Amino acid sequence: MSMLDQSTFNLGRSRRQFLRTTLGVSAAVVGFPQIVPSSVLGLNGATAPSNRIAIGMIGTGNQGTNDLKSFLRDERVQIVAVCDVNQRGAGYWNGGIAGREPAREIVEKYYGEKRPSGQYRGCGTHRDFRDVIDRKDVDAIEVATPDHWHAIPTILAAKAGKDIYCQKPLALTVAEGRAMSDAVARHNRVFQTGSQQRSDRRFRHGCELVRNGRIGRLIEVECGLPGGRPDLGKNGHRKLPEPVPAGFDFDLWLGPAPEVPYAPARVGVNFRWIYDHSGGQLTDWGGHHPDIAQWGMGTSYSGPVRIRNAKGVWEEDELWNTATQYYFEAEYRSGVLLKISDKFKMGVTFKGTDGWVYVNRGQIDAHPKSLLDETFGEGDVRLPVSDNHFRNFIDCVISREEPVAPVEQAHRSISICHLGNIAMLLGRDLQWDPEREQVIGDHSAHSMLNRPYRAPWVLPS
Repeated sequence: MSMLDQSTFNLGRSRRQFLRTTLGVSAAVVGFPQIVPSSVLGLNGATAPSNRIAIGMIGTGNQGTNDLKSFLRDERVQIVAVCDVNQRGAGYWNGGIAGREPAREIVEKYYGEKRPSGQYRGCGTHRDFRDVIDRKDVDAIEVATPDHWHAIPTILAAKAGKDIYCQKPLALTVAEGRAMSDAVARHNRVFQTGSQQRSDRRFRHGCELVRNGRIGRLIEVECGLPGGRPDLGKNGHRKLPEPVPAGFDFDLWLGPAPEVPYAPARVGVNFRWIYDHSGGQLTDWGGHHPDIAQWGMGTSYSGPVRIRNAKGVWEEDELWNTATQYYFEAEYRSGVLLKISDKFKMGVTFKGTDGWVYVNRGQIDAHPKSLLDETFGEGDVRLPVSDNHFRNFIDCVISREEPVAPVEQAHRSISICHLGNIAMLLGRDLQWDPEREQVIGDHSAHSMLNRPYRAPWVLPS
């Protein structure tokens, strides 16, 4: 596989430098407002396509397609390529149709409507993600593939000098997450995790209340996540082997996962109910509420020291095998106890000696109620402000600052849920060393921090 040469890197760097200077990220003249003529930016003040951040979308199922639409609305972005192993097919949200061809049609329709001719033909389509990473005109990629396909594209993209937006959960295993974070740091890439709750003012305010001691000393945090294995793709009745449909590269879809027969209920949106590809509801939501718990606790670069009282329920099924019910406790050195279960109220509840704060999507509550009107001043802990997760990523691609949901913090958050799954599967408590990222005194549990790859795939070093 060829990698980008130095001239390609300089081309991307020049494009970002243009954006820094013309879109106001850095002022050209100190003390004077920056005025940029529309002739520099393009027609009617819009950024010219040649000066936009060029993005390649890897994975164009339900989440990838939704994210693609969000990036399209950013005038600083140009979608130049879409990639999926599925040309076109069903099995996505509510049985919907998705794939690389529907994604290309969305892109070209959007850009076409902005041209005098009403037409646009300029979005490349790819089956293999490596072809997108090899493209010299791509500055950044999104990885919106199933969980077992996050690590390899991310690491190769970082090595190739691409910035990365990757959907949650960050990785399938603790070992993959560590490798991804190390690669991003080593190659100085901008990385945003799709944990979009960090771009919600309610979650930010709730965490700032906790971080600044407004509820007293923090004692306990409850994270309520969904349970079950719902048939999101409307193909749950098709779990037995079937012929691979035309236009679907199932072998590439499996990639490093074990070789198994194709079944419609394995792919599409329902992949998350199969342990070879995901970790069920626990990890699917682990990049959301447990991530907010870590944010509020101030432990985003660390983790618990013990996983205890883990209990899981697995309903019998011929294909789906992730836990349908779960409970475990993550104990921290500070004495704070993080409890995660499908039985708790959906959202995050921080409990302190002087009150509590609850936050969920579209909701925030507290006791006493006056906490909701709290403001913060000089000397208080303030968390990064983002009101749009996708624009925050592009802001940081231009400025080279750290996004609101960086890779190392995403790795630490989802590691808690990986450990919870391991403890439930083994039926015992785990002693965890968050600095060395090792299970202490339990070889079987420690070996589950990683999983073997199917040849010829390897985790890039």
